[in-house]
Amino acid sequence: MTVDIDRVLSEQEEHLEAELAELTKASGDIGSISFGKRVGEGTSMAVDRLAAVSTQEQLMAMLADVQKARQHVVDGTYGVCEVCGEPIPAGRLEARPWALQCIQHA
Repeated sequence: MTVDIDRVLSEQEEHLEAELAELTKASGDIGSISFGKRVGEGTSMAVDRLAAVSTQEQLMAMLADVQKARQHVVDGTYGVCEVCGEPIPAGRLEARPWALQCIQHA
């Protein structure tokens, strides 16, 4: 069975872009955050926002890797470790098609 890797990467790119759009859409309940000695709603909102920022950073990093992997498909270097130049094992590419490095250099 031959896998169209560009299609797989394209679908992953679309999925990540949709997740980022959902994560970054304007919230109707912005509210104000106040901090005090007790954990309250303001603290919970701040923690939620920090978690959203962390998630956004992870999604953006993964999206950049997917886009870079798609470029590697175009230039014929897909599946080659960016660090050592050795082939990335098929199992790693199957699990993570946007892998840019072999396991040793990841």
